Amino acid sequence: MSEKKQKKPRKPQQAYTLLVEVGRHEGDGLPNDSTGAALMCYASGVDEAEAVRETVAILKQAELAPLDVTGYGTLEERLAEGHEVPDEERTLMQRALDENAVIVAQMTPFYD
Repeated sequence: MSEKKQKKPRKPQQAYTLLVEVGRHEGDGLPNDSTGAALMCYASGVDEAEAVRETVAILKQAELAPLDVTGYGTLEERLAEGHEVPDEERTLMQRALDENAVIVAQMTPFYD
């Protein structure tokens, strides 16, 4: 008699909004006189922790030095908190979801 393994239901991928602060690292491509930057990212994951891990790993591959990540949740969570989410952001979040990717939407350098 063979036992059938019960498959765990897979959690669906969701797109998360993340703000990542990065420090300086040789070859990071940031302006020479900057002290770091803030990156607005949209990343897919089954939960926010996975989205953060994937984002940090990709930024490290790009020779950036992630220091801190602030998660703002999924589109639904942001809307529930009263955030206004413009169509451009929604499009980028959908792209991150469709491509199972991390999208860096904006980079703001920090200066002393």
